[in-house]
Amino acid sequence: MDYVPMALVLDLLNRDPRPNVGNPKADAPNAASGGVPEPLRHPEKQKRPENPILRKPDWIRVKAPGSPKWAETQKIVKENKLVTVCEEAGCPNIGECWEKKHATFMIMGDTCTRACAFCNVKTGVPQPLDVLEPAKVAQAVAKLGLEHVVITSVDRDDLRDGGAEHFAQVIRAIRKASPATTIEILTPDFLRKPGALEVVVAAKPDVFNHNLETVPGKYLTVRPGARYFHSLRLLQRVKELDPTIFTKSGIMVGLGEERNEILQLMDDLRSADVDFITIGQYLAPSRKHHAVIRFVTPEEFKGFEAIAYVKGFLMVSSTPLTRSSHHAGEDFARLRAARAAKTG
Repeated sequence: MDYVPMALVLDLLNRDPRPNVGNPKADAPNAASGGVPEPLRHPEKQKRPENPILRKPDWIRVKAPGSPKWAETQKIVKENKLVTVCEEAGCPNIGECWEKKHATFMIMGDTCTRACAFCNVKTGVPQPLDVLEPAKVAQAVAKLGLEHVVITSVDRDDLRDGGAEHFAQVIRAIRKASPATTIEILTPDFLRKPGALEVVVAAKPDVFNHNLETVPGKYLTVRPGARYFHSLRLLQRVKELDPTIFTKSGIMVGLGEERNEILQLMDDLRSADVDFITIGQYLAPSRKHHAVIRFVTPEEFKGFEAIAYVKGFLMVSSTPLTRSSHHAGEDFARLRAARAAKTG
């Protein structure tokens, strides 16, 4: 089993023609686009100063992509013209997950209306929704034979309902094509979209995930388009609407937050009756993104895990390479078992 430093992963994914932030060739004509310069992925970040890149410690190591099973997953994704957050966000676990035929589908396009300082998803004006996308996603889920699927999306502040009905259509299409597949969704915050959450919850996903991403004191610089307490209330409201749905939220560490802020965030999530918390190391996609302030040690992650369980979470995933969708299927089985044990 080959492992490589995380810094090499995007180099190994060299089939991706998209220009990186800060790339001096970003405005160069691209043959695939008929000699027309490709738009920058993050135009809002171009005037920002470049941050230093910290040397990654030995514990930040991932499996190199490129196995036959990885290629098979990639083929199914491309044949159905789907977008995955694995590729768009530059997830370090893509090699491991795609080899297992696990992929997180990103619906409603590849362009986000927000411009979070940590995120590698493209910012700009999105295209209209693809009305065939729910069927395409359902077909891919069936082809991959997924027992558990994760569906996420870009933020679509341009849509009246933030894309809530589209989420619901995708859930219903998967239920029809693969009735045995459990469905986890990772949603935007539906900020200023009254009634949107109710539409999504009514479609009855098995897990509703919405990431807080960071502690409230860092929102202005890390997640300026969102509101901490709105996100917290969103998660709480899910449980009020349907107590049978598992709720989940994740944060990144290494952005300059203090330990006591993380512990308070855990308390906030438990007050909202959130079942599952994920904690992972922030890794900067480029020098133009928010800087990595420090690398949190594996021992510290273990400490957060122990504290979170004491605070009452049914499930905790806390490691340097933890991401919202990493091991989602296995984690869902453990989450369901934990609830059953608690309720008797």
